[in-house]
Amino acid sequence: MTPADRLTEAEAAAELARLAAEIARHDRLYHEQDTPGISDAEYDALRRRNDAIEARFPALVRADSPSRRVGAQPASGFAKLRHRVPMLSLDNAFAPEDFAEFCRRARRFLNLKDEPLAFVAEPKIDGLSISLTYENGEFQRGATRGDGLEGEDVTANLRTIAAVPKRLAGAAPALIEIRGEVFMSKTDFLALNAAQQAAGQKLFANPRNAAAGSLRQLDPAITAARPLSLFAYAMGEASAPVAATHWEWLERLAGWGFTVNPLSRRLSGEAEAAGFQAEIGAARAGLPYDIDGVVYKIDDLALQSRLGFVGRAPRWAIAWKFPAEQATTLLLDIAIQVGRTGALTPVAQLQPVNVGGVLVTRATLHNADEIARLDVRIGDTVLLQRAGDVIPQIVAVDRSRRPEGAAPYAFPDHCPVCGSLAARAPGEVVLRCTGGLTCPAQTEERLIHFVSRGAFDIEGLGEKTIREFHAEGLATTEGETFHLRGPADIFRLPAHEAAIAVREGWGALSAANLTRAIRARQRIPLARFIYALGIRRIGEANAKLLARHYASFANWRAQMLAAVQIGSEARSDLGNILGIGPAIAEELAEFFAEPRNVATLDELAALLQIEDAEAPAAAAGALAGKVVVFTGTLQTMARPEAKALAEKLGARVTETVSRKTDLVVLGADAGSKARRAAELGVRTVTEQEWRDLAGLPAQA
Repeated sequence: MTPADRLTEAEAAAELARLAAEIARHDRLYHEQDTPGISDAEYDALRRRNDAIEARFPALVRADSPSRRVGAQPASGFAKLRHRVPMLSLDNAFAPEDFAEFCRRARRFLNLKDEPLAFVAEPKIDGLSISLTYENGEFQRGATRGDGLEGEDVTANLRTIAAVPKRLAGAAPALIEIRGEVFMSKTDFLALNAAQQAAGQKLFANPRNAAAGSLRQLDPAITAARPLSLFAYAMGEASAPVAATHWEWLERLAGWGFTVNPLSRRLSGEAEAAGFQAEIGAARAGLPYDIDGVVYKIDDLALQSRLGFVGRAPRWAIAWKFPAEQATTLLLDIAIQVGRTGALTPVAQLQPVNVGGVLVTRATLHNADEIARLDVRIGDTVLLQRAGDVIPQIVAVDRSRRPEGAAPYAFPDHCPVCGSLAARAPGEVVLRCTGGLTCPAQTEERLIHFVSRGAFDIEGLGEKTIREFHAEGLATTEGETFHLRGPADIFRLPAHEAAIAVREGWGALSAANLTRAIRARQRIPLARFIYALGIRRIGEANAKLLARHYASFANWRAQMLAAVQIGSEARSDLGNILGIGPAIAEELAEFFAEPRNVATLDELAALLQIEDAEAPAAAAGALAGKVVVFTGTLQTMARPEAKALAEKLGARVTETVSRKTDLVVLGADAGSKARRAAELGVRTVTEQEWRDLAGLPAQA
């Protein structure tokens, strides 16, 4: 590709026409269809090339130039809503020199010399930009950014998001536009994709696409079911002044009830920006949401007003982007991994490639349907994506570089480990080995999970050792071989310390250390014990919910055995636990319906001390021990916060009103749950009465 500074005028005109069409196509894919065709880094490169050519040939700037446009036209499925103040984009910096040049331009424009420029730095959330209009403190309408001038009217969908205040807390201008970013956390994204996969529906490529696709639903009920969050950060039109600085504006937003990114920071001078950029870059992978850079805004709003805008971007702000966490590499092979639940998961074996500072050699392909959707074949050049601590995944295939003779991948219909038939249950997309506990892969994987960090966390008993002790066994003094077959066998290993000590790579000291580590874990909290069992869909969070609800192992065991019976009160109680629901209740019932599983539990219980779950910290008060249900829209706090507060105060929060319910909190537009409470004679309270019970201050 000819560099911009070497193009002739005719070549430049042709290149600008190509770039205008190419960038417009990618804008439509990203903004309208939520299916980006290229990475952010590749898109930014196209933009930079367009800007460089236009800077050299200003007379050739086209009417449809990307530099004159933001985003894409609103989709036809929504009404259009015009922004009172345009929602423009940001120029990008990719290196310290770019940021320094941005500062120099601002200083030149303002005719500043030595006076320091204060900034506010905010992590750049990778989500969907929206604008919220409030009149007399009430939320009236909301829209996506669209092309910057008008967006899609998604008011009904925004009303379903708890993080969007329906009324501003405290005094506010008669009219104000508030801008922010709707996003989905990494955890919620993985859970959504798991649900999509279980339902046989399309998987989202990343949290940004999931958030955009969830908000841009024609049916608000679908949006309401999706876990969307919001960070507020910018202002559009306001009928009266609100703040003198951007930092004061963020504080005002928080006071009105919005969530403001807690990592935002006021910087006293531009010299601090590089340090903040490095700090956030180092923390990026561990953040609960995706970011692709940091936005730096001049703090003084009067200076912002003076600087104004140039083209499609403000002169007073810039987005300093991180390097993209995507890369291309070769797919060398596809291996089938058999998990502890028998799931056959295809794993891509890759030519090693550095993605976001991590050398990646494997990536998930999810399931057979995903392989077919991508039409990925061994030998293909693939686009690999790694977002934070999310497992690397293949998101696209470069078919133009496909080798001749590359054949479609044939997914196995039998377990590659034990040879049992691999079947797909109705409504699922995953094939599972039908070999059960007779499949060595499942046994090993269950044992590996049992000793993992969130479970028993036995130091010195890692994956390699588990596999060796399971397959090869330990020679006993009686001339027999002891094999690690089930979880209880782990606690019998100390009896074979001498046999472990003589194994290659061990020795007396390491064998003794393993014995101590095992014995130290014979006392285990109930939540860890439940998680260690590897019951399908019971992760650490659900294990904690179950432990807190049932309190003791004996009670949990008894109630789960009773819940095996469909329609029983125990099954209903299990399904009503907030965060559990009927699908997980079904998994638990199936686990306890198998006599071998109950026998394993009892065998473990005889070897262990399973600690009761700790009672909530605040065990006294009007809510302690009460079963509480929230219904309708709360005005003074988001419902998740209210539920968490109730649990902190010793209550148990459920989703369904039953005879065991003690209290129903009625928000605005309370419906069937309020009627059910009246039918059963369950006590109901208003939101303010709930706040009184919780010991919260009254709201104006």
